[in-house]
Amino acid sequence: MGQINAIELKNITKRFGKITASDRVCMNVRRGEILSVLGENGSGKTTLMNIISGIYFPDEGQIFVNGQEVAIRSPKDAYHLGIGMIHQHFKLIDVLSAAENIVLGLPGKLRLNLQEVAEKINALTAKYGFELDPYQKIYEMSVSQKQTVEIVKMLYRGANILILDEPTAVLTPQEADKLFAVLRNMRDDGRAIIIITHKLQEVMALSDRVTVLRKGKYIGTIPTHEATVELLTEMMVGEKVNLDIERPNPVDPQKRLILRNLTCVNKEGATTLDHVSLEAYSGEILGIAGIAGSGQRELLEAIAGLQPIEEGSIEYIAPDANQALEISAMDAVNIGKLGIRLSFVPEDRLGMGLVGSMDMTDNMMIRSYKKGKFFFVDRKKPKNLAEKVIEELQINTPGVDTPVSRLSGGNVQKVLVGREIASSPTVLMVAYPVRGLDIHSSYTIYHLLNEQKKNGVAVICVGEDLDVLIQLCDRILVLSNGKVSGIVDARQTTKDKIGILMMHTVKENQK
Repeated sequence: MGQINAIELKNITKRFGKITASDRVCMNVRRGEILSVLGENGSGKTTLMNIISGIYFPDEGQIFVNGQEVAIRSPKDAYHLGIGMIHQHFKLIDVLSAAENIVLGLPGKLRLNLQEVAEKINALTAKYGFELDPYQKIYEMSVSQKQTVEIVKMLYRGANILILDEPTAVLTPQEADKLFAVLRNMRDDGRAIIIITHKLQEVMALSDRVTVLRKGKYIGTIPTHEATVELLTEMMVGEKVNLDIERPNPVDPQKRLILRNLTCVNKEGATTLDHVSLEAYSGEILGIAGIAGSGQRELLEAIAGLQPIEEGSIEYIAPDANQALEISAMDAVNIGKLGIRLSFVPEDRLGMGLVGSMDMTDNMMIRSYKKGKFFFVDRKKPKNLAEKVIEELQINTPGVDTPVSRLSGGNVQKVLVGREIASSPTVLMVAYPVRGLDIHSSYTIYHLLNEQKKNGVAVICVGEDLDVLIQLCDRILVLSNGKVSGIVDARQTTKDKIGILMMHTVKENQK
């Protein structure tokens, strides 16, 4: 008799209106196995995992858990079947301790025996190699500690099948390595683990098998030891993709931006940037790395004139200019009035970058609205630009008259990046420029950034994939808790070195 699968899906289909998100998908995960589920955005990965965890109910198909057919109509049903899902955005209450969050909602006595709960948690953490203080408050924890709480919460509740959605997206390389060691221990204990990820190197390092989805359909499952990055990419995309990122050497770099002791404070009075100093050069890509919430967003917004500055200065040096121009106290409008060509692709695409109710042509024209050039008369140039961006970036849209809010997240990103690059900036700042994009589009964006670099633009790129930052950038500035913990040569550094700086465990000995 063959091995019984922990979960088996047969012909699972899920539709949302006219869109088929999952189309007769068949797959399985075995006990004592780590299965990676790969696919581009829109491939149906998250839909499938939401079906397994009870958030969605399939329109067609069968689900088997430990060989028995089941109906998972709610997360409660999944919980009773021993299925637990750890989402990217944690579902924890900050003011409670780890132990209180772990037992929250469980049946039991009115008076909680916290010591007994802590002992059970300590037994679990010791068994699998976690590091967790049951009494520590959530608001005192790092991102990796919060993730540990979520995983232990599922184990405490008896989950034998764990689903993790992009588990390393906000972790340093060192934290990711610790997580991998724990997951391997859980696998060796007979638990079934499913990981949704887009990082192919992590798939190769961690998983036992890989299942690939494309446009809602099941493409295939292969043992990881038989896979290559090139093969998995071809399975996801449907054709071979060149995965090389060009990195030309900077030519005659000149200072464009000088930041001195930049300090920003948010509305709650917390310091988000703490005496940050940097220099950005023309013909260079400066990468910004750091754990989520380390001040990346505030840094770019401060430069763009969108974030009030508490202390410090920002100076801009125009091409062929002899002296720097102080722009610290200027907002985005006044910076533009001075003729400073500064483009910004923010993290919040529709909130800050584009107007969702407007079509592509109008969004291309936004930069001209305040220049008094009778924008309402001549729509030809913006329309031509919109059509050019659609063609070059392969934006999936019915046409230039479609409101951008109706486009997918990846296509919205392409519109914004295309518009900002088309404005011929001298400084281009991009925050997570390929988030939500497929592999083809991601490498198109990398190529566009390098073209801007060749044209003498100073490019500042905030990224979360350290492998890409190391391949793409010339220098990488690392932020930790709003402070600069180091600036490294991307050609000479490693992920581990950047990870140490992200955790700010290196003494500041290079001042």
